[in-house]
Amino acid sequence: MENEILKKIEEQGKKIEEIFVSVEKTRKYFLWTLIISAAFVILPIIGLMLVIPQFLNTLNVASGLGL
Repeated sequence: MENEILKKIEEQGKKIEEIFVSVEKTRKYFLWTLIISAAFVILPIIGLMLVIPQFLNTLNVASGLGL
C-alpha cells in the first residue's frame, strides 16, 4: 500500500515537471508573439511620424509656388 502511494506521488511529480516545461514553452511563445505584434504596430507608427511632416512640408512648398 505504501509503495503504491509513493509510486503515484513520483508519477505525479514527473507529470507536474512535464506540465511546467510545457507551460514555460507556451509562455515564451506568447511573449515573442506579443513582441512581434507590437513591433508590427509601433514601427510603422514611428515611420509615419517621420514621413508625414516631410510630406506636409512638400505640400506647403508646392502650394506656395502656385502649383
